[in-house]
Amino acid sequence: MTSSAIVVVSGSYGAGHDAAAQALTDQLRSAGHRVSRFDLVDELSWRVGRLLRWLYFAQLRLLPATWGTTLRFLEGDGLLVRAVCQVLALLGRPLVRRLQGADLVISTHPFASQALGAARAAGRLVAPVVTYLTDASVHRLWVHDHVDLHLAIHAIAAAQAEALGGRSVVVEPAVALPAPLRASDWVPPWPAGKPAALVVGGSCGVGELRASAMDVLATGLMTPVVVCGTNERLREQVEGVPGLVALGWRDDMPSLLAGAACVVQNAGGMTSLESLAAGTPTLTYRPIPGHGLTNARALDDAGLVPWVPDAAGLEVALMRILVSGSSVSLPREAPSVVEVMQQRALLLPQPALVAA
Repeated sequence: MTSSAIVVVSGSYGAGHDAAAQALTDQLRSAGHRVSRFDLVDELSWRVGRLLRWLYFAQLRLLPATWGTTLRFLEGDGLLVRAVCQVLALLGRPLVRRLQGADLVISTHPFASQALGAARAAGRLVAPVVTYLTDASVHRLWVHDHVDLHLAIHAIAAAQAEALGGRSVVVEPAVALPAPLRASDWVPPWPAGKPAALVVGGSCGVGELRASAMDVLATGLMTPVVVCGTNERLREQVEGVPGLVALGWRDDMPSLLAGAACVVQNAGGMTSLESLAAGTPTLTYRPIPGHGLTNARALDDAGLVPWVPDAAGLEVALMRILVSGSSVSLPREAPSVVEVMQQRALLLPQPALVAA
C-alpha cells in the first residue's frame, strides 16, 4: 500500500501550536505516512507573518488587557472579521501554492485555517484540510466552513466549533508523553524539601505570573517556580524576590511538568494538556484576557482543569493537592487523530509494515 503525503501547518505565535504540530507529526509518521512541516510565519506574503508575530508578543507583554478586546472585535461575522479573513486568504496564497500535491493538510493555527479554508472554497486547493484546535475554547477565527473537519480535544470545544459553522469531532488530545523521570538523568532546578508549584504563562511568560507566584508563596505550602520563557524582564523581577525561583527558556518542559507537585497556568493551551499527560495536578489562576479566560471556563466546565477564582481558593486547592493529589488525567476515551481521519477517508489506508 502507499502512504499519504501530509503537510502540517503550524504558526510560531507561541509554542503551543508548534507542540501540537510536532505531536501530530510524530503520530502520523508512526502510522507510516510522509509528513512535512511548515511554519505559517515564514509562508505569508511580504514577511507579514513575522510582523504579526512581533505585534502579538508585544501586545501580550506590554498591553495584555487589550488582547481580550481584540478578540471580542473579531467575533461574529461583521465587516472587520470578514476583512481579516480576506486578508489572510490573500497573504496565504504562497503557502497554498506550496501545498499542491499534498494528500492532506492539517492546520494547528487559526490564521492558517482561514487561508486554507478560503483556498478550498475558491478551488485553489484540492487536498482536504483539517484543523486541529489547540485551544480548549473556540474563537471565530479558528473555524472556516470550507475546512473539511475540525478536531476538538473535548465535547465543549466541538460544540463551539459546530455552532460557528464547522464540522467537528472529538479526538484524543495529541500530546507528546513525557519520558519517565530518573534522578540520574534529571535534577529539578528548585530547592529540595518542599513541593514545587510550577507557575507558567506560555513560551513568552505573559500574564500576572509574579503575582500568582506571590500568592502561592503566601500559602507556605509549595515553592513557587516561575517559568519566564523568553520574558527576561519577568525573570529579573522574580529573581529579586526571596522564596521565588525564576527559570528562563527551558528545553526540558516535559520534565519540569512531571517533576512539579502542581502546575498553575493562565492560558489554557498546550501546557495544560502536557501537564495532564504527565499526571500532574493543574490549576487555572489569574487567566490572561481573551483566550485565557475562555479556555479557563471551557477547561473547568469539561472537568479537566479547575479555575481557581482568588487567593483563598488557591490555598484550598493547593492543600487539596498535597493531601489527595488529583484524579484528573489527559482524556483518552476518544479515538486518536489518525483513527478519525482513517475512518473518514481523509488518509489512505495504513501502509503495511515492511520487515527489515
